[in-house]
Amino acid sequence: MKISITITLKDDVLDPQGKVVNQTLKNMGYRSIENVRQGKYFEINLNEKDEKKAKKISEEICEKLLTNTVIENYSISYK
Repeated sequence: MKISITITLKDDVLDPQGKVVNQTLKNMGYRSIENVRQGKYFEINLNEKDEKKAKKISEEICEKLLTNTVIENYSISYK
C-alpha cells in the first residue's frame, strides 16, 4: 500500500521560508499571490494489506518521527 503524507506548519506558526518565497514570487511579477506556506511531503510504500493496520502504522510514523506536533499538522492519504 502506498501512503502519502503531507506536513504543514500550523496556521499560527511563523513561516519565514514561506514569506521569502512569497516575496520572491511578487518580485518576479506574480502580484496575485497572497500567501505562501511551506511544508513537507513523503511517499511511503508500506507492505501491509490491512487498511486499519496501515492507518495505525502511518499515524505512528507521523507522531514519532515525521512531525513536530506542537507546530505542525499532517494529513495521510492511502493508495
